[in-house]
Amino acid sequence: MPHQTGLVLEGGGMRGLFTAGVLDFFLDQRLTFDRCLAVSAGACHACSFISGQRGRAFRVGTDYLNDRDYCSTYSLLTTGDLFGAEFLYDRIPNELDLYDYEAFDASHTKFHPVVTNCQTGEAVYPQAVDMHKDIQYVRASSSLPLVSRIVWVDGSPYLDGGIADSVPIQKAQEMGCTKNVVILTRPGGYRKKKDSTLPLIRARYWRYPKLIKAMEERHLRYNETMDLLDAQNASGETFVIRPAADLELGRVEKDAAKLTRAYQAGYAEAQRIWPALQAYLGL
Repeated sequence: MPHQTGLVLEGGGMRGLFTAGVLDFFLDQRLTFDRCLAVSAGACHACSFISGQRGRAFRVGTDYLNDRDYCSTYSLLTTGDLFGAEFLYDRIPNELDLYDYEAFDASHTKFHPVVTNCQTGEAVYPQAVDMHKDIQYVRASSSLPLVSRIVWVDGSPYLDGGIADSVPIQKAQEMGCTKNVVILTRPGGYRKKKDSTLPLIRARYWRYPKLIKAMEERHLRYNETMDLLDAQNASGETFVIRPAADLELGRVEKDAAKLTRAYQAGYAEAQRIWPALQAYLGL
């Protein structure tokens, strides 16, 4: 029986340019996956990967750095979103750097942008089928607490998927993926600390106590997942790709040269591990 392959993408804001580099190398090798579970920035970059648009994720991440509608205090104050939702999820894909909706529709990859339900504090894994409509899940997955509006979809309130499940490897395995490639945006050995913004989180989201609890415990779940991934990577059960060193990027990074280096680091790392990845996937 053939293996079902899974691609799991961590978020990390602008550190996701590393992921974009890895994914462009995959496109150059015509590598595809049966299923993709992606979080936050990882979900944004997965869109261009699944539609086969090489270079698009890099362009979207670097071409609009100085546009106040893309990412700015102006956007936060005027819209409630640090990263302008209308600019990112409408103007860019439909006017400025066209998204290939037909190629997405033709892809065999099942795509799950991971979101956190604010009422339950739990991760939800919707499948994006129609990107004209389901882009709202990508937006919700990328909606960082405190600097984004809550995204309501079909009567449910959602925020950043990384709150409840930063690296959904266990969900990918539950879904039947037996060969999983995980792209992380932090180097080996990284572990999260307790969120220093918790007092602000408690004040802002007092209507959502389960969301607050999820934020309070996020670092514990993340670190448990890192321990699991280290073990599975060592045993050959899962294939982990990560930066060799800290990318030295802020979550909101405006230095195009630094972002380009992160992208190039991702591409180079994918190139380096390609023989081992081919062996793992049985290519």
